[in-house]
Amino acid sequence: MSYTYHDLKGKTVAELREIAKGIDDEAVKGYTQLNKDHLLVALCQALKIPAHEHHAAGGYDKPAIKAKMRALRQKRAEAIEAGDRTALKALRRQIHALNHDIRRHTATV
Repeated sequence: MSYTYHDLKGKTVAELREIAKGIDDEAVKGYTQLNKDHLLVALCQALKIPAHEHHAAGGYDKPAIKAKMRALRQKRAEAIEAGDRTALKALRRQIHALNHDIRRHTATV
């Protein structure tokens, strides 16, 4: 049976050890002594699957947001040189809000 990192992470230590029992690989040697975190990494290595969760951005235009952030950073640099503190604060808030939008729209797959 093929597993993903997300599938394995949702299993209990006993279930992970049961899976490791059927695998003959150096990575899972001593699986009965491993805790869940170490066993999860060992199983991923033995099964040759990525040992991390993938993030997928969907439902919005990330490159457009990044382009807008680059433009705002340029304006921010100009505001710093000019010493305009009120414009600088407003630009920082806009950049922060766009960063927050990117993080919010990124979902774990």
